Amino acid sequence: MALHARQLAALLFLSLLCLASNPSRASTDPALSQLLKEAIESDSGFEDRFDAPVWLLDMSRRLKKFVADPEVRIPLLKQVHYEAKRVGIEPELVLAVIEVESRFDEFAISVSGARGLMQVMPFWLNEIGISDDNLFKIRTNLRMGCTILRYYIDMEPNDLGRALARYNGSLGKSVYPNKVISALHKHWFKQ
Repeated sequence: MALHARQLAALLFLSLLCLASNPSRASTDPALSQLLKEAIESDSGFEDRFDAPVWLLDMSRRLKKFVADPEVRIPLLKQVHYEAKRVGIEPELVLAVIEVESRFDEFAISVSGARGLMQVMPFWLNEIGISDDNLFKIRTNLRMGCTILRYYIDMEPNDLGRALARYNGSLGKSVYPNKVISALHKHWFKQ
């Protein structure tokens, strides 16, 4: 486990060097490309079957103000939980990112071309060799978005604000991270 962490840290450091030398082309990051490719191929879920209904009911009540239809809310929450836990991040953080990024509009497109719930840039599909997949598919968008977010959290292990800024492409600025952290505390953390 410690060897894996050191290898990951070394890859992250080398990736940072690559990004620093070419900040406008994040797709040149082979470590993140590999993580995204692996993410598309893996599966996991709730560890305890008794946790699922409690979490889903609580989060469904919170999500209702953004997504009115429970037939849409519950499957979305299951998928968010599934993808977040798969990469070892809290599902509530993913919900906060989605709130800020797309306000839960699965068909959102940003001015820079980012797509879907977590506003993933389309170049990642080509980068990992699955250009036929659709970033408006909730599973694809969440899987890639959660993997990218985890990568940046690992890159900034003691600074969620910097990790969020990296995710948003606004490193050095605090507006976006503050919005996500505010949403996290206001809507998604257990109270």
